[in-house]
Amino acid sequence: MIELGACPLFRPLSPGELEALGQSVQVRQVAAGVEIFREGDTGDGLYVVGAGLVQISCLISNNVRHVFSEVGPGEVFGEMAVLEEKPRSATALAKVDTSVHFIPRDAMLRLAGSSPQFSLGLVREISNRLREFNRQYVREVLQTERLTLVGRFARSIVHDLKNPLNIISITSEMAGMENSTVESRKLARTRISKQVERISELVNEILEFTQGSHTAFVLAPTDYRVFVRLLLEEIRPELELRSATVEVETPAPEVKLLLNPKRLRRVFYNLFHNATDAMPKGGKIFLRFHQDGAQVVTEIEDTGSGIAPEIADGLFAAFATYGKAHGTGLGLSISKKIVEDHGGTISARNLPGRGALFYFSLPIHHSA
Repeated sequence: MIELGACPLFRPLSPGELEALGQSVQVRQVAAGVEIFREGDTGDGLYVVGAGLVQISCLISNNVRHVFSEVGPGEVFGEMAVLEEKPRSATALAKVDTSVHFIPRDAMLRLAGSSPQFSLGLVREISNRLREFNRQYVREVLQTERLTLVGRFARSIVHDLKNPLNIISITSEMAGMENSTVESRKLARTRISKQVERISELVNEILEFTQGSHTAFVLAPTDYRVFVRLLLEEIRPELELRSATVEVETPAPEVKLLLNPKRLRRVFYNLFHNATDAMPKGGKIFLRFHQDGAQVVTEIEDTGSGIAPEIADGLFAAFATYGKAHGTGLGLSISKKIVEDHGGTISARNLPGRGALFYFSLPIHHSA
């Protein structure tokens, strides 16, 4: 068993000070599983562990107890309530059969008033305790944030995969009907193949995002009008499942843009799905295109309730979302990166008395 003088806090004391203190000290034996003090008790004194192990914990919610630290031989506990003259904020429990030195509050305060070395040591002890609590708090906050991120990624993956899986399910059922024609089965195979390819692209996008890196991709001169036409043929059946229709108010110009069709297609899907999320009972999506100097501007407007003010400033940040049953805002963050990789910019705003408008610009390719 460690004697009081061997405790780092009391080691600087003179033999006379230790002898005077020893007259007030009580040695207590505490069986394993027994509380030494509990939250709400009076801060009546300081404890030093002579032998054994003491667990310090706090009740953070109904029947949920959080362990802050474990105190071993030579270490002190219970000093905070003594100095603050407030009730105990934590519970001390003997983890094993434990022996403690109890120093009453009056004796401790007398010593603090007469011994600068003890006061300095007490301040250091409290400082070290607070530092450890801060480190533990930061670790726990980071762990909580990691778990939250995992949950958000899981919701994002489920949300993104649900749409192509629905298309595959419905298409396969139609292809398997007795009255299905060779033509319809061929169309079903094509549609299913495209959705499988899209699922692969979605998974790769999310993996790249989580790893903090982006795979380089090749840009090739592409007829933008043809690209948009094929894209709409592919996405319209999926939008119809969510009671949404697309109206092309102005057609895409017949110009060449440097594109990676697979990646840019992801931007359209994200923006269309963002629109359908804002229109849970269905609605319209208006698609407009125009040339602005050496750029083509694409506008996507919905008939939803618009962008929530709470997220307007950070709309394209990862996980920016508000009031949506699905999605996390990850799609908009990915879309921004894809558009920027194409040399363009993307923005959004609310239209007075209407829904949200997302628009992005892409540079026109001029062959040498």
